[in-house]
Amino acid sequence: MEVCYQLPVLPLDRPVPKHVLGRRGAICLTSSPILFGGPAPRQLSKRRGAISYDSSDQTALYIRMLGMSASHPRTDAVRSEAEQPVRSVLSFQKNLHSSHYSRNHTHATHHTLDQEYIGQAKCLLRKVGSWSFDIFLFDRLSNGKSLVDLTLHLFIDYGLIKLFRLDLLKLRQFLVMVHEAYRRQNPYHNALHAADVTQAMYCYMQEPQLSESLTSCDILLGLLAAATHDLDHPGVNQTFLIKTNHYLASLYQNASVLENHHWKCAVSLLRESGLLSHFPSEDRQNLEERLGSLILATDISRQNEYLSQFRAHLDRADLHLNNSQNRHFILQMALKCADICNPCRPWHISKLWSHKVTDEFFSQGGGESWFCGPPG
Repeated sequence: MEVCYQLPVLPLDRPVPKHVLGRRGAICLTSSPILFGGPAPRQLSKRRGAISYDSSDQTALYIRMLGMSASHPRTDAVRSEAEQPVRSVLSFQKNLHSSHYSRNHTHATHHTLDQEYIGQAKCLLRKVGSWSFDIFLFDRLSNGKSLVDLTLHLFIDYGLIKLFRLDLLKLRQFLVMVHEAYRRQNPYHNALHAADVTQAMYCYMQEPQLSESLTSCDILLGLLAAATHDLDHPGVNQTFLIKTNHYLASLYQNASVLENHHWKCAVSLLRESGLLSHFPSEDRQNLEERLGSLILATDISRQNEYLSQFRAHLDRADLHLNNSQNRHFILQMALKCADICNPCRPWHISKLWSHKVTDEFFSQGGGESWFCGPPG
């Protein structure tokens, strides 16, 4: 089935279909903005079985399918299991590889939206591992939420939700917060770029040697780093920040200014969402530090440093993927390549990215000096 550019995209604020309202055990319908990082929700006035909905507004802003299909509703027992403390994150590094669990977990039973909404986007996601994947089309089919939907799809595809006992609602809320933390006015460094990098990172992690060697923890870090690597990017480069005496340059002492800011923003959203709150504190801190190491590797001013290190490893032939440090270094290189992979895309996609990056660079050096003050 080919996806057509002219097909209509169904909005998420349309009335809920009757066949959705008729389901039991897997639906939560609410107009509350808490799902998108807003204030606390109103008390839901109707509760029947496992279905909750706001009687004052039966419009679906969010349909929560809790890890099961409609024919297999999630029970209290499953929920209690998901809320138990997970095993040490470090223990995952020596067990399941992506080639094992991505096939053993039936990701077809996970749904985040009713099929009527996601049919076209789901069709396109079948090619998510291809370098010709059209992120611009997918962004239109997902109503501008490509980063949220694509990253959530990859978490489900890899089985990370079950492996790390992540709460699906917290995960989606975290991804929505990440999406909102990217500045929409940036022509290039925005949520669409983050979605493109996340899809490219997935392509690299699907390479045979990597897919057979990466642990579940490696993949979790790789996807999180790709999705958050440019959080709250101001649309200008490090040199601009330093020469304009911006407060971020002073805060990070003119060293990897943007990358340090992206990392701290990512950690802040992880903690605010509580996505990893069930991890042991030591493992959570270790994961945050490794996440920072990946994001800091995208600093273009350190490009030669990483390339020299990579060439040295190749010359010595000592990059063994059974070594955790070597795998982490490969993830750093993969994220660096994913961040600048636009020229590797088909021409019609690469050309669009070229226009966007030149528009942003022009805004930095042209007459639109809108960023001379603190970021808004």
